[in-house]
Amino acid sequence: MTSTVRTTGALGYLLHATPYRETSLVVEIFTRDYGRVAAVAKGARRPRSALRPVLLQFQPLSVSYTGRGELRTLTAVEWVGGVDAPRGDALLCAFYLNELLVKLLAREDAHPGLFEAYELALREMGAGGTLDETLRRFEWTLLRETGYAPDLACDTASHPIEAQQTYAWRPGAGFARVAEDSGAATIVHGSTLHDIAAGCYAARYSRQEAKYLMRAIVGHHLEGGVLHSRQILIDLQGL
Repeated sequence: MTSTVRTTGALGYLLHATPYRETSLVVEIFTRDYGRVAAVAKGARRPRSALRPVLLQFQPLSVSYTGRGELRTLTAVEWVGGVDAPRGDALLCAFYLNELLVKLLAREDAHPGLFEAYELALREMGAGGTLDETLRRFEWTLLRETGYAPDLACDTASHPIEAQQTYAWRPGAGFARVAEDSGAATIVHGSTLHDIAAGCYAARYSRQEAKYLMRAIVGHHLEGGVLHSRQILIDLQGL
């Protein structure tokens, strides 16, 4: 028989909430020490609920929950400090981070390094940092932490990645050296792969290549799933 889990005061962030029954919510919370946790917030949709005013996205929370199955019961939530909330395009990008975590991170699989990367990304977005670089750094950390990241050190022939060479990403294999005009779907320069590894993008073309590469890798592992927040960003950029 599965024993009851009781967790008190876990540091976390609300990723997503959906209505449950008449007055409750099912919430997805990303915690530092326990990973992504799903829980029922009973009565959270009632106007006078103690949970309702503190279940805020992009704000650090102290959460307590209990239960036996995969769906826990939220017993307490406290707001533990203010950060500047992302606005405008940064807000949409923050929703994109949350959607990535919900769709790619297994439940109750702790990743303290990824949690720190998420907090850093929120701080950079709230402070008006460069959004594309913030997104690329977080995407790569997520791929690395979840085991989806291809090797950035060597190509498929076990040769070191060279800055002046061009490579095609092969799902399940890594980066294969190709001619720049080979017609492969996802082409990147070795210098871009070096920038991804360093988390710092020296050239505009490097940022562009990294964006399309991340989009391809994430899309592959979503197995046909759609990221609604990213589609909204794409549509807005088109306008």
